[in-house]
Amino acid sequence: MIYRVCFVCTGNICRSPMAESVFRARVVEAGLEDLVVADSAGTGGWHEGEPADPRTVSVLEEHGYGSEHTARRFQPSWFARLDLVIALDAGHLRALRRLAPTEADARKIRLLSSYDPAAGEDLDVPDPYYGGRDGFEECLEMVEAASTGLLAAVREELEGRAA
Repeated sequence: MIYRVCFVCTGNICRSPMAESVFRARVVEAGLEDLVVADSAGTGGWHEGEPADPRTVSVLEEHGYGSEHTARRFQPSWFARLDLVIALDAGHLRALRRLAPTEADARKIRLLSSYDPAAGEDLDVPDPYYGGRDGFEECLEMVEAASTGLLAAVREELEGRAA
């Protein structure tokens, strides 16, 4: 059975496509591409149908990640097919919890940085959209740091299913 993860930010052009690309690469490195599927969406539809922000694309490509992406808006009906919904900040977490049709669906929502043991108390991945390139580099570092822990959690979940 496929394990499905969806990363969610505001417009689905910066943070969530970055997280999707990094996590997808971790999944492939782990040899789990037949078992784990990653995608992304935004809480709003402002950029639906657009590619990722050019700064996201350039930072991803410079660090060896794929960058093919088309923005879309998260739909409440998706909860039924998703195993894990990863919010990039507390605002997304609250928005997603409001969209969750059931308590079980709300329990599928987690903050990405909660998977980084070194993250500290502030678990928000800051939105780099209104800043310079440095913000996109910082975002990538935070996403990479959390992706290792996220992959370990997903692997544990898969092993639990197999048992």
